[in-house]
Amino acid sequence: MDAHLTDQERSLGNRRNGKMSKQIQTPLGEVTVSTPRDRTSSFEPQFIKKRETILAESVADRIIGLYALGNSTRQISDWMEENLGNRVYADTISAITDRVLPEIKAWRYRSLEAVYPIVWMDAIHYKVMDESGRSVSRAIYNVLGIDKEGRKDVLGMYISKSEGANFWLAVLTDLQNRGVKDILIASIDNLKGFSDAIFSVFPQTTVQLCIVHQIRNSCKYVSSKHQKEFLKDLKTVYQAVNKETAQANLDELELKWGQQYPIVIKSWRENWDRLSAYFDYTEGIRRIIYTTNTVEGYHRQLRKVTKNKGVFPNDTALEKLVYLAYRNIRKKWTMPLANWAATAGQLAIKFANRFKIL
Repeated sequence: MDAHLTDQERSLGNRRNGKMSKQIQTPLGEVTVSTPRDRTSSFEPQFIKKRETILAESVADRIIGLYALGNSTRQISDWMEENLGNRVYADTISAITDRVLPEIKAWRYRSLEAVYPIVWMDAIHYKVMDESGRSVSRAIYNVLGIDKEGRKDVLGMYISKSEGANFWLAVLTDLQNRGVKDILIASIDNLKGFSDAIFSVFPQTTVQLCIVHQIRNSCKYVSSKHQKEFLKDLKTVYQAVNKETAQANLDELELKWGQQYPIVIKSWRENWDRLSAYFDYTEGIRRIIYTTNTVEGYHRQLRKVTKNKGVFPNDTALEKLVYLAYRNIRKKWTMPLANWAATAGQLAIKFANRFKIL
């Protein structure tokens, strides 16, 4: 109305003339809205048109869009009151956002490609109210993959009560059932049994444990007065030019620190084969796979949307918001990874019988 009542309109005598209330039917019940009027009846409402008695799809889309940005039902209700003249209750907003549930179901069961050259797997944790009204933890298992064209996408999103290798086995089995026959390289954290779960479904996959996770875990058991020096020595291991040099530097690390921090050295020794897998590749591929930072970066983007949600009312509310946030994030994943043509060529040579680019 403000835009409609220009200086010219006002000079012709047109001005506000109160409001008109009407009932709008929605699939969820009746909603009362108030539409401003002008003296000449020349104003055309933009959201709910004249003589329209069914909630416009554009408004429902706007509500879903606001929800996807992390707005609470109260904030959306305030927006509705400001823009449409009447509040819409939280139950109605929740039911409108439920429209994405069939889309989520179709997305969850969609077919996948036969081969993914690189995947990252990690879980993100939230608080949800259970049936008894208690706040409990939920883990969302995310599998982020690169297809043969070098483009990122989330292959699957799964909600569980906690993170564990047994559930990861179910996740990997689901990927296989949806058409994935092979994964060349999987970058994961050092969750106990995770690697074995991968090998049980995709036995040829190269597993790379996240170096950054390993470093963080090591620091927990190193005295603060030694951390700076220890990390400097440790850097010669994971930043070595090749695996042989890295092993030699690990030996030197053990000679210097082994007596003071035997648990830390033991962890690097026991996990060395999977920590050092990235040394078999060129520098470009090493940067991609040595850490799970790619999927953690995706999780950081999710947190920007969900940060105002202390506790979700139920699993469905959690799933809806995370999926809608993913849908917005995915819009930016239009380009392949930098230098992917060269990377794909190197992978095609390394995995000649498993990965074809032509």
